Amino acid sequence: MHFVVVTIGSAGDLFPFMAMALALRAAGHRATFLAPEQHAPFVTPSGLDFVGLPADEAVLHDPDLWHPTRGFGVVWRVTRPGMARIVPAVAALPRDERCVLLVHPLALPEADLCRTIHPGLKVAAAYLAPQNLPTIHDPLMAGPWRVPSWVPLGARRWMLRQGVRKIVDPVALPEVNADRAAHGLAPLNSLLPDMLNLADLSITLFPEWFAPTQPDWPQPLLRAGFPLFDPNPDAPLSPELARFLDEGPAPLVFTHGTANTQSRAYFNAARAAVQQLGLRAVFLTVHRDQLPADLPPSILWQAYVPLRRMLPHAALLAHHGGIGTTAEALRAATPQLVVPLAHDQFDNAMRVTALGVGASLAASRVDGTRMARVLGQVVGNAEVARRCAAVAARFGTHDPLQSLCRGLDALVDT
Repeated sequence: MHFVVVTIGSAGDLFPFMAMALALRAAGHRATFLAPEQHAPFVTPSGLDFVGLPADEAVLHDPDLWHPTRGFGVVWRVTRPGMARIVPAVAALPRDERCVLLVHPLALPEADLCRTIHPGLKVAAAYLAPQNLPTIHDPLMAGPWRVPSWVPLGARRWMLRQGVRKIVDPVALPEVNADRAAHGLAPLNSLLPDMLNLADLSITLFPEWFAPTQPDWPQPLLRAGFPLFDPNPDAPLSPELARFLDEGPAPLVFTHGTANTQSRAYFNAARAAVQQLGLRAVFLTVHRDQLPADLPPSILWQAYVPLRRMLPHAALLAHHGGIGTTAEALRAATPQLVVPLAHDQFDNAMRVTALGVGASLAASRVDGTRMARVLGQVVGNAEVARRCAAVAARFGTHDPLQSLCRGLDALVDT
């Protein structure tokens, strides 16, 4: 079987799909991997058959990228040139080759077009976070606000529909339907949920205990766990980091996403909060210009450290709420402070607080004093530590990629 695996976005989007491609190859299948071309340094050493997709990294400086409502439009527009390469890639395959497209949900419109040129093609969509699967059931997030559980389903349905019509459809639907018409396909009435129902199989890359299955999620649905992955998990700690860890108590670790070039206010607040509390910290970002120029000796900057190597040494992880970062902290039993900006981050932050393993603070309200107050409630909290340990125990020894491969094998046989 030939699996064509397609993803978009930053390293947080790349690594789970790369893990799936490698697992399918290990199971004896052929795997072709389509991802943004800037990720070649991560993918090429793995030996995967890699097709780089064009991506404009200037988008990282667009202030709307991290806006709660305008962020979707930025992501959609920047991914379209890459997604346009999917149809030609599939068209070049032998028509009698058994093939499955395993795609990021934003590639589903193009995946459906591929069915018109490759008979028998199967399409599977993998969802990284619960927020990527809209629901009218509880919990329902409207950006940073949680809709109260007592709001009737009819009102929730109306709210979700209005949000899609005002935020999603104007940006994406005309282009999607123009492409569908060119391939002889009927138009979609709305991008959601019509687009989500295009897949032959939907897969959640998060477990049931993190987000229970909702009645309005697409079917058939395969539940898989977090496919935590790092291309170089055993990379040694830098000498300066090893020395810093040996010189004092466990530090707090601050990051705000590998793709975030607009985190200066966040790190300024973190610096002030750490100094107010008299604690030590490690700041993780490849963008040194986002940090205060005058970091004190109690704060160490590192461009990158694999979280699975860093978190066993950390007293807390403060981050943006990306699903991969969230899951790494859950597995490591590390308390969290989530400072969400946009996309699925608000929902992930809500789930962290619901599990009792950390706290959340809206990015729009971040300053040193507020951050110090929230950090003081989490760091060293025995109940939070107990809950972190209980959640970490749920990861067990089961490899979620094994069940995922079995589910994809079953799809092929249908």
